[in-house]
Amino acid sequence: MNTTTPTSPEALRSAMVDQLAAEGTLAPGRVEQAMREVPRHAFVPNASLEEAYDPDLAVITKRAQDGAALSCASVPSVVAMMLQQLDIRPGQRILEIGAGTGYNAALLAHLTGDDGRVTTVDIDPEVTDQAAKALQTTGYGHVHVATRDGALGDPDDAPYDRLILTVGAWDLPPAWWDQLSVGGRLVVPLRWRGQTRSVAFVREADHLRSQDVELCGFVPMVGQDGEHQGTIDPGGHVTMHWDADQAITPAALTGVLDQPKTEVWSGATVGPYDSFHGVWLRMTATEPGTCRIAADPTAVQTGLCTPAIPTRSPALVEGDSLAYFTVRRLEAAEGTERRSELGATGHGPTGQQLADRLCEQIRAWEHDRTPQPAITAHPTGTPDAKLPPGQVIDKTAVRLVIAL
Repeated sequence: MNTTTPTSPEALRSAMVDQLAAEGTLAPGRVEQAMREVPRHAFVPNASLEEAYDPDLAVITKRAQDGAALSCASVPSVVAMMLQQLDIRPGQRILEIGAGTGYNAALLAHLTGDDGRVTTVDIDPEVTDQAAKALQTTGYGHVHVATRDGALGDPDDAPYDRLILTVGAWDLPPAWWDQLSVGGRLVVPLRWRGQTRSVAFVREADHLRSQDVELCGFVPMVGQDGEHQGTIDPGGHVTMHWDADQAITPAALTGVLDQPKTEVWSGATVGPYDSFHGVWLRMTATEPGTCRIAADPTAVQTGLCTPAIPTRSPALVEGDSLAYFTVRRLEAAEGTERRSELGATGHGPTGQQLADRLCEQIRAWEHDRTPQPAITAHPTGTPDAKLPPGQVIDKTAVRLVIAL
């Protein structure tokens, strides 16, 4: 007799997977089957069943005193995307950095099977304790759970065929390279120039080469502090975020938003459901001054700073000038789709030139929205002559090269 009801865990789990499949996020195959079988609600006991099986909801399981998320069960749609990027085969050895609730480790164990081995690590003992308990009660107690600094990996079970991070990383520490087999795959939510992408790398003899790049967002990894930030207006309403290798100083930009602005419009338009995040990705491959600008509600309401997405939009900075990505709604005839035009707002002595350059990137993206950049990672110290062509981004442990 079938005891499944519309609100049972089984029915809600099935509906979640069905929706991910219908949206094109989840392809038929082993990842789909794993997500149908592993009970996500058992790993987030404080969430309702509806929350546990919402395909677009991250369930926060631990917060800092200031309210910032420290650990969570990742959004199911992102989980599905990253597991497909990882391309797990039965019998493989897998290292997960960022134990979270244990749900992802259970999926990994399901995918690698009885002949495989899954190790999951986290720096927070409270997180690993809860993950281990949840894995034990759901039948995945054979997963090895360790409390340790994820930047060091876990050499005890190395080398690994697959390595996946479920925390946001700014850098790629040497331990991950050392513990990943040549030909192995690393999937990491990697942050550069203010934005985060899930990058699937394949390890070659002396470097990593990207196979796929997808938009995502994750709780940042503890201990990686290569991204800086600072406000650029006296009221503290607008913040710039930039990387350690960039010559950006808030002091040089303080008050720049009070200078006359120049708006430049690209002619490129988007509909209400179109994504334009590819503009930012393209900018990271072509403009070394690419960074992130964030404006609080006061800045937006007063017109001080009006980025396309107030909390996170790309900007170009050179010295005492900047330009940021913006958008304006266009009038639509009755019965037609409302569209918006993409553009840039510049401030400072060279603000117009920067806005012009940003719009050039928008137009290039509009011409072809599909290409992904090729990303390679090389150990720090690799001379320029041995790097492939592209935009070089220097981090602590690696030199990234982004090329279109």
